[in-house]
Amino acid sequence: MDLKAENSSNGLTSELNLEKLHRIAAELILPGRFMVGLLNAALEFVTNLLARVLGSNLVRRHFHLMLSGLVLFGPVLSFWVSKYSIFANSNHYLYRKFLKSTWGWTSILTGSFVLLLSLSARHSLSLTLRHLSRIGLVGLLWFGCRRLLTLLEDAAGTCYEPMTPVQDVQSPASPVQPLLLLHEDQTKASCLRASMLWRGYEVSQDVLIICLCCLLLVEEMSVFGIHLAQGKALQRSPGAPLRFIFLLCAVLLVIWLFLLLCLLAYFPSLPAQQLGGALGYLGWRGLYQGWYRLRPSWGCPGLPGEGLSTTVDTHKHPQQNGTVDEN
Repeated sequence: MDLKAENSSNGLTSELNLEKLHRIAAELILPGRFMVGLLNAALEFVTNLLARVLGSNLVRRHFHLMLSGLVLFGPVLSFWVSKYSIFANSNHYLYRKFLKSTWGWTSILTGSFVLLLSLSARHSLSLTLRHLSRIGLVGLLWFGCRRLLTLLEDAAGTCYEPMTPVQDVQSPASPVQPLLLLHEDQTKASCLRASMLWRGYEVSQDVLIICLCCLLLVEEMSVFGIHLAQGKALQRSPGAPLRFIFLLCAVLLVIWLFLLLCLLAYFPSLPAQQLGGALGYLGWRGLYQGWYRLRPSWGCPGLPGEGLSTTVDTHKHPQQNGTVDEN
């Protein structure tokens, strides 16, 4: 009898412990679900607002003009900024971690966004790869421009070694001009590594890639509003991962614009920065406003969002042919 009573008491105790654990878990899950729901609602609100702004005609048609004005008149800010600011230090964290890997950050985040958007709209591997090829073509353009500009800078510039001449003892007050010893067969990179002086024409590759990445981000993200509108009509909302990647792309766009402003204000270099911005604009113009507007084929990846929905197709076709195909 004592054993039976002890076993029954142990069973009641274990049941009470399980019930207590269930109540504690329920009390912990409710606040967690509330926080997740709150974050999801905030994510939807912010991404919907950003999609509406980036998809507006004002941004899509005039963003390149705003960027051109920033590159042209940004150096004027150098008269008002302080040279003791933390952004006046070329070894600042933002410059080291972001500016030196601009294309890497842009290609990873933009490629992830295009991948998720294509798979969310159409489960087609060939269509997804075709849209991803746009990012690859921009990357090839950037690496080709960087290589060509490096070769032109090495051919057009010269390397000098500053040397201080011996000062005349009889005229100590006379200014001494440093002598420049010419070093031939030196590239710009090797010359600067040796702490020597490089003189020649150059194009700002930093401004070039930042302008190109900004224009690419706006083009690729501008179709997200159309995707949201189509999902709403079909009563199908895009997942949180796609919204989160879109938000990261928007944050990256703000970072690139801020870095561009810092370069123009704290490190003005005329006309190298303006030439870099012009080349970035021409690259975007030739691809997104030229080649990508052709009919999609194996040689042309098409415009962003093309083929993902009938809404996007009818939106794009009038720009190409002036007519709308009624299907």
